[in-house]
Amino acid sequence: MRNAGNPVRKPRIALAIGDPAGIGPELAARMAVDPEVNDAVELTVVGDRRVLERGAREAGIDLAALRQVSVRDLGNLDPGTIRLGVSAEAGGRSALANFRTCLEIAQRGDADAVCFTPFNKAAMKLGEPSYGDEIGFALGVLGLPGPASEFNVLDRLWNARVTSHVPLSKVASLITEPNVLRAIRLTDASMRAAGLGEPRIAVAALNPHAGDGGNFGHEDDAIIRPAVEAAQRDGILAEGPFPSDTVFLRAQKGAFDAVLTMYHDQGQIAMKLLGFERGVTLLGGFPFPVCTPAHGSAYDIAGRGIAHPGATRNAILLAGRIAAARAGAEAQPALA
Repeated sequence: MRNAGNPVRKPRIALAIGDPAGIGPELAARMAVDPEVNDAVELTVVGDRRVLERGAREAGIDLAALRQVSVRDLGNLDPGTIRLGVSAEAGGRSALANFRTCLEIAQRGDADAVCFTPFNKAAMKLGEPSYGDEIGFALGVLGLPGPASEFNVLDRLWNARVTSHVPLSKVASLITEPNVLRAIRLTDASMRAAGLGEPRIAVAALNPHAGDGGNFGHEDDAIIRPAVEAAQRDGILAEGPFPSDTVFLRAQKGAFDAVLTMYHDQGQIAMKLLGFERGVTLLGGFPFPVCTPAHGSAYDIAGRGIAHPGATRNAILLAGRIAAARAGAEAQPALA
Protein backbone atom coordinates (compact mmCIF):
# COMPACT_ATOMS: atom_id res chain seq x y z
CA MET A 1 0.00 0.00 0.00
CA ARG A 2 1.25 3.47 -0.82
CA ASN A 3 1.90 5.91 1.95
CA ALA A 4 -0.36 8.91 1.30
CA GLY A 5 2.17 11.19 2.96
CA ASN A 6 5.01 9.84 0.80
CA PRO A 7 3.69 9.44 -2.76
CA VAL A 8 5.81 7.20 -4.98
CA ARG A 9 7.39 9.29 -7.70
CA LYS A 10 7.63 8.06 -11.25
CA PRO A 11 11.04 6.84 -12.46
CA ARG A 12 13.03 9.56 -14.22
CA ILE A 13 14.31 8.51 -17.67
CA ALA A 14 16.96 10.37 -19.69
CA LEU A 15 16.35 9.59 -23.38
CA ALA A 16 19.21 10.24 -25.81
CA ILE A 17 18.32 11.08 -29.40
CA GLY A 18 20.06 8.45 -31.50
CA ASP A 19 21.46 8.67 -35.00
CA PRO A 20 20.01 11.79 -36.67
CA ALA A 21 20.13 10.27 -40.16
CA GLY A 22 17.82 7.42 -39.16
CA ILE A 23 14.51 7.01 -37.35
CA GLY A 24 15.91 8.07 -33.95
CA PRO A 25 14.60 11.65 -33.97
CA GLU A 26 11.13 10.52 -35.05
CA LEU A 27 10.98 7.87 -32.32
CA ALA A 28 12.23 10.32 -29.67
CA ALA A 29 9.50 12.77 -30.64
CA ARG A 30 6.84 10.05 -30.55
CA MET A 31 7.95 8.94 -27.08
CA ALA A 32 7.97 12.51 -25.78
CA VAL A 33 4.21 12.80 -26.35
CA ASP A 34 3.25 9.13 -25.85
CA PRO A 35 0.48 8.89 -23.20
CA GLU A 36 1.54 5.44 -21.97
CA VAL A 37 5.14 6.57 -21.53
CA ASN A 38 4.19 9.78 -19.78
CA ASP A 39 1.84 7.95 -17.44
CA ALA A 40 4.65 5.61 -16.36
CA VAL A 41 7.80 7.76 -16.26
CA GLU A 42 9.17 11.28 -16.18
CA LEU A 43 10.94 11.60 -19.52
CA THR A 44 13.66 14.08 -20.43
CA VAL A 45 14.87 14.06 -24.03
CA VAL A 46 18.57 14.82 -24.46
CA GLY A 47 20.01 16.18 -27.69
CA ASP A 48 19.51 19.07 -30.08
CA ARG A 49 15.97 20.44 -29.91
CA ARG A 50 16.09 21.20 -33.64
CA VAL A 51 16.72 17.53 -34.39
CA LEU A 52 13.83 16.56 -32.12
CA GLU A 53 11.54 19.04 -33.84
CA ARG A 54 12.51 17.66 -37.23
CA GLY A 55 11.56 14.21 -35.96
CA ALA A 56 8.23 15.59 -34.74
CA ARG A 57 7.49 17.05 -38.17
CA GLU A 58 8.31 13.71 -39.77
CA ALA A 59 5.94 11.97 -37.36
CA GLY A 60 3.16 14.55 -37.80
CA ILE A 61 3.38 15.69 -34.18
CA ASP A 62 2.20 19.18 -33.30
CA LEU A 63 5.23 21.25 -32.31
CA ALA A 64 3.12 23.07 -29.73
CA ALA A 65 2.63 19.76 -27.90
CA LEU A 66 6.33 19.02 -28.18
CA ARG A 67 7.21 22.32 -26.51
CA GLN A 68 5.59 21.06 -23.30
CA VAL A 69 8.16 18.25 -23.14
CA SER A 70 11.26 18.30 -20.91
CA VAL A 71 14.29 18.65 -23.20
CA ARG A 72 17.98 19.00 -22.32
CA ASP A 73 18.92 20.98 -25.42
CA LEU A 74 22.60 20.40 -26.20
CA GLY A 75 22.47 22.48 -29.37
CA ASN A 76 25.05 20.15 -30.87
CA LEU A 77 23.77 19.48 -34.38
CA ASP A 78 22.08 21.48 -37.12
CA PRO A 79 19.74 18.92 -38.73
CA GLY A 80 20.09 20.75 -42.04
CA THR A 81 23.66 19.43 -42.28
CA ILE A 82 22.58 15.77 -42.10
CA ARG A 83 21.47 13.71 -45.10
CA LEU A 84 18.81 11.19 -44.16
CA GLY A 85 19.88 7.59 -44.64
CA VAL A 86 23.61 8.39 -44.75
CA SER A 87 26.01 7.76 -41.87
CA ALA A 88 28.11 10.84 -41.08
CA GLU A 89 30.79 11.89 -38.63
CA ALA A 90 28.74 14.80 -37.28
CA GLY A 91 25.76 12.53 -36.67
CA GLY A 92 27.90 10.00 -34.85
CA ARG A 93 29.48 12.68 -32.66
CA SER A 94 26.09 14.09 -31.70
CA ALA A 95 24.64 10.67 -30.82
CA LEU A 96 27.65 9.90 -28.63
CA ALA A 97 27.42 13.30 -26.93
CA ASN A 98 23.72 12.73 -26.24
CA PHE A 99 24.42 9.29 -24.79
CA ARG A 100 27.34 10.54 -22.72
CA THR A 101 25.20 13.32 -21.25
CA CYS A 102 22.44 10.87 -20.30
CA LEU A 103 24.94 8.56 -18.59
CA GLU A 104 26.41 11.47 -16.64
CA ILE A 105 22.93 12.66 -15.62
CA ALA A 106 22.13 9.20 -14.25
CA GLN A 107 25.51 8.85 -12.58
CA ARG A 108 24.84 12.09 -10.69
CA GLY A 109 21.53 10.68 -9.49
CA ASP A 110 19.40 13.07 -11.56
CA ALA A 111 17.88 10.22 -13.58
CA ASP A 112 16.99 6.66 -12.61
CA ALA A 113 17.60 5.10 -16.02
CA VAL A 114 18.97 5.86 -19.47
CA CYS A 115 17.37 5.05 -22.81
CA PHE A 116 18.35 5.89 -26.38
CA THR A 117 16.76 5.67 -29.78
CA PRO A 118 18.75 3.63 -32.31
CA PHE A 119 22.39 4.41 -32.92
CA ASN A 120 24.33 3.68 -36.10
CA LYS A 121 27.68 2.08 -35.30
CA ALA A 122 29.31 3.18 -38.55
CA ALA A 123 28.45 6.82 -37.84
CA MET A 124 29.61 6.54 -34.24
CA LYS A 125 32.89 5.03 -35.38
CA LEU A 126 33.31 8.02 -37.70
CA GLY A 127 32.53 10.36 -34.80
CA GLU A 128 34.91 8.62 -32.39
CA PRO A 129 37.37 6.13 -33.96
CA SER A 130 37.99 4.40 -30.61
CA TYR A 131 34.29 3.54 -30.30
CA GLY A 132 33.61 -0.21 -30.13
CA ASP A 133 30.07 -0.60 -28.88
CA GLU A 134 27.66 0.95 -26.40
CA ILE A 135 28.81 -1.28 -23.54
CA GLY A 136 32.46 -0.29 -23.78
CA PHE A 137 31.55 3.35 -24.29
CA ALA A 138 29.28 3.41 -21.23
CA LEU A 139 31.84 1.65 -19.04
CA GLY A 140 34.41 4.26 -20.06
CA VAL A 141 32.12 7.22 -19.38
CA LEU A 142 31.14 5.86 -15.97
CA GLY A 143 34.64 4.71 -15.04
CA LEU A 144 33.51 1.14 -14.39
CA PRO A 145 35.57 -2.03 -14.90
CA GLY A 146 32.66 -4.32 -15.81
CA PRO A 147 31.66 -6.99 -16.42
CA ALA A 148 28.69 -5.79 -18.42
CA SER A 149 26.68 -7.44 -21.13
CA GLU A 150 23.89 -6.91 -23.62
CA PHE A 151 20.53 -8.59 -23.08
CA ASN A 152 17.61 -8.79 -25.43
CA VAL A 153 14.21 -8.80 -23.77
CA LEU A 154 10.98 -9.79 -25.48
CA ASP A 155 7.96 -9.69 -23.19
CA ARG A 156 9.17 -11.95 -20.33
CA LEU A 157 11.84 -13.85 -22.27
CA TRP A 158 15.46 -12.70 -21.96
CA ASN A 159 18.40 -13.54 -24.21
CA ALA A 160 21.95 -13.14 -22.87
CA ARG A 161 25.33 -13.74 -24.55
CA VAL A 162 28.78 -14.95 -23.65
CA THR A 163 30.31 -13.06 -26.59
CA SER A 164 28.74 -10.19 -28.50
CA HIS A 165 30.34 -7.81 -30.99
CA VAL A 166 33.26 -9.98 -32.07
CA PRO A 167 33.98 -11.75 -35.37
CA LEU A 168 32.55 -15.25 -35.58
CA SER A 169 36.07 -16.56 -36.24
CA LYS A 170 37.06 -15.53 -32.68
CA VAL A 171 34.05 -16.90 -30.82
CA ALA A 172 35.34 -20.40 -30.04
CA SER A 173 38.53 -19.05 -28.44
CA LEU A 174 36.41 -16.86 -26.11
CA ILE A 175 34.20 -19.72 -24.93
CA THR A 176 36.01 -20.55 -21.69
CA GLU A 177 34.59 -21.89 -18.45
CA PRO A 178 35.22 -18.59 -16.58
CA ASN A 179 33.57 -16.56 -19.36
CA VAL A 180 30.50 -18.79 -19.52
CA LEU A 181 30.14 -18.84 -15.72
CA ARG A 182 30.56 -15.05 -15.57
CA ALA A 183 27.78 -14.66 -18.16
CA ILE A 184 25.44 -16.99 -16.25
CA ARG A 185 26.05 -15.11 -13.00
CA LEU A 186 25.51 -11.72 -14.64
CA THR A 187 22.29 -12.94 -16.26
CA ASP A 188 20.98 -14.21 -12.94
CA ALA A 189 21.97 -11.00 -11.10
CA SER A 190 20.52 -8.71 -13.79
CA MET A 191 17.20 -10.53 -13.88
CA ARG A 192 16.93 -10.53 -10.09
CA ALA A 193 17.66 -6.79 -10.10
CA ALA A 194 14.75 -6.43 -12.51
CA GLY A 195 12.48 -8.04 -9.92
CA LEU A 196 12.21 -11.43 -11.64
CA GLY A 197 12.84 -13.59 -8.59
CA GLU A 198 14.70 -16.83 -9.37
CA PRO A 199 15.14 -16.88 -13.15
CA ARG A 200 15.38 -20.19 -14.98
CA ILE A 201 18.31 -19.93 -17.39
CA ALA A 202 18.81 -22.26 -20.35
CA VAL A 203 22.38 -22.32 -21.64
CA ALA A 204 22.71 -22.91 -25.38
CA ALA A 205 25.40 -25.15 -26.82
CA LEU A 206 28.12 -23.84 -29.12
CA ASN A 207 28.15 -26.76 -31.57
CA PRO A 208 25.41 -28.53 -33.56
CA HIS A 209 23.45 -31.01 -31.43
CA ALA A 210 25.40 -29.84 -28.36
CA GLY A 211 28.50 -31.52 -29.79
CA ASP A 212 26.79 -34.92 -30.14
CA GLY A 213 29.02 -36.51 -27.54
CA GLY A 214 32.18 -35.09 -29.08
CA ASN A 215 31.41 -35.88 -32.73
CA PHE A 216 30.94 -32.17 -33.56
CA GLY A 217 33.25 -30.53 -31.04
CA HIS A 218 34.25 -30.82 -27.40
CA GLU A 219 33.48 -27.33 -26.07
CA ASP A 220 29.96 -28.21 -24.91
CA ASP A 221 31.01 -31.11 -22.66
CA ALA A 222 34.45 -29.83 -21.66
CA ILE A 223 33.71 -26.13 -21.09
CA ILE A 224 30.03 -25.17 -21.07
CA ARG A 225 28.69 -28.05 -18.98
CA PRO A 226 31.20 -27.52 -16.11
CA ALA A 227 30.30 -23.82 -16.07
CA VAL A 228 26.60 -24.69 -15.78
CA GLU A 229 27.35 -27.11 -12.94
CA ALA A 230 29.38 -24.44 -11.13
CA ALA A 231 26.47 -22.01 -11.45
CA GLN A 232 24.12 -24.63 -10.04
CA ARG A 233 26.39 -24.99 -7.01
CA ASP A 234 25.96 -21.22 -6.55
CA GLY A 235 22.20 -21.76 -6.33
CA ILE A 236 21.48 -20.43 -9.84
CA LEU A 237 18.71 -22.20 -11.75
CA ALA A 238 20.77 -22.88 -14.87
CA GLU A 239 20.51 -25.91 -17.16
CA GLY A 240 22.26 -27.04 -20.31
CA PRO A 241 23.96 -26.95 -22.66
CA PHE A 242 20.99 -27.44 -24.98
CA PRO A 243 21.09 -27.57 -28.80
CA SER A 244 20.55 -24.00 -29.94
CA ASP A 245 18.12 -24.94 -32.72
CA THR A 246 15.48 -26.07 -30.20
CA VAL A 247 16.19 -24.22 -26.95
CA PHE A 248 14.23 -21.10 -27.96
CA LEU A 249 11.17 -23.22 -28.75
CA ARG A 250 11.24 -24.54 -25.18
CA ALA A 251 11.77 -21.06 -23.76
CA GLN A 252 8.94 -19.62 -25.85
CA LYS A 253 6.62 -22.25 -24.37
CA GLY A 254 7.55 -21.17 -20.84
CA ALA A 255 10.16 -23.73 -19.79
CA PHE A 256 12.78 -21.01 -19.21
CA ASP A 257 12.93 -17.31 -18.45
CA ALA A 258 16.22 -16.70 -20.28
CA VAL A 259 18.46 -18.29 -22.87
CA LEU A 260 22.21 -17.69 -22.65
CA THR A 261 23.74 -17.98 -26.11
CA MET A 262 27.39 -18.23 -27.05
CA TYR A 263 27.48 -15.53 -29.73
CA HIS A 264 25.53 -12.57 -31.08
CA ASP A 265 23.42 -13.95 -33.93
CA GLN A 266 22.74 -17.28 -32.21
CA GLY A 267 20.19 -15.46 -30.08
CA GLN A 268 19.47 -12.30 -32.07
CA ILE A 269 17.98 -14.17 -35.03
CA ALA A 270 15.61 -16.12 -32.78
CA MET A 271 14.53 -13.11 -30.73
CA LYS A 272 13.90 -10.89 -33.74
CA LEU A 273 11.84 -13.57 -35.44
CA LEU A 274 9.78 -13.93 -32.25
CA GLY A 275 8.98 -10.20 -32.04
CA PHE A 276 11.00 -7.69 -34.06
CA GLU A 277 8.72 -4.73 -33.32
CA ARG A 278 8.57 -5.42 -29.56
CA GLY A 279 12.11 -6.41 -28.59
CA VAL A 280 14.29 -4.39 -26.23
CA THR A 281 18.05 -4.36 -25.68
CA LEU A 282 19.13 -3.91 -22.05
CA LEU A 283 22.72 -3.23 -21.02
CA GLY A 284 23.21 -5.17 -17.79
CA GLY A 285 25.92 -4.75 -15.20
CA PHE A 286 25.46 -1.00 -14.71
CA PRO A 287 24.25 0.83 -11.58
CA PHE A 288 21.08 1.86 -13.44
CA PRO A 289 19.17 0.33 -16.37
CA VAL A 290 20.20 1.29 -19.90
CA CYS A 291 17.67 0.33 -22.57
CA THR A 292 17.07 0.79 -26.30
CA PRO A 293 14.90 -0.82 -28.96
CA ALA A 294 16.48 -4.00 -30.32
CA HIS A 295 16.20 -2.83 -33.93
CA GLY A 296 18.55 -0.48 -35.76
CA SER A 297 18.47 3.02 -37.20
CA ALA A 298 16.45 1.96 -40.29
CA TYR A 299 18.06 4.27 -42.83
CA ASP A 300 15.75 2.86 -45.51
CA ILE A 301 12.65 4.49 -43.96
CA ALA A 302 14.26 7.56 -42.36
CA GLY A 303 12.18 10.71 -42.71
CA ARG A 304 9.03 8.94 -43.85
CA GLY A 305 7.20 9.05 -40.52
CA ILE A 306 6.38 5.35 -40.51
CA ALA A 307 8.75 4.00 -37.85
CA HIS A 308 6.99 1.57 -35.50
CA PRO A 309 7.18 2.90 -31.92
CA GLY A 310 6.52 -0.40 -30.11
CA ALA A 311 10.08 -1.44 -29.27
CA THR A 312 11.10 2.06 -28.18
CA ARG A 313 8.06 2.34 -25.94
CA ASN A 314 8.83 -1.09 -24.47
CA ALA A 315 12.43 -0.04 -23.83
CA ILE A 316 11.37 3.01 -21.84
CA LEU A 317 8.71 1.11 -19.92
CA LEU A 318 11.15 -1.71 -19.10
CA ALA A 319 13.75 0.79 -17.90
CA GLY A 320 11.10 2.37 -15.71
CA ARG A 321 10.02 -0.96 -14.23
CA ILE A 322 13.59 -2.00 -13.45
CA ALA A 323 14.37 1.40 -11.90
CA ALA A 324 11.23 1.14 -9.76
CA ALA A 325 12.11 -2.42 -8.70
CA ARG A 326 15.61 -1.33 -7.69
CA ALA A 327 14.28 1.63 -5.77
CA GLY A 328 11.83 -0.61 -3.97
CA ALA A 329 14.55 -3.11 -3.05
CA GLU A 330 16.79 -0.35 -1.72
CA ALA A 331 13.92 0.98 0.38
CA GLN A 332 13.36 -2.36 2.12
CA PRO A 333 14.58 -2.40 5.75
CA ALA A 334 17.64 -4.54 6.41
CA LEU A 335 17.07 -7.88 8.13
CA ALA A 336 18.23 -8.10 11.72
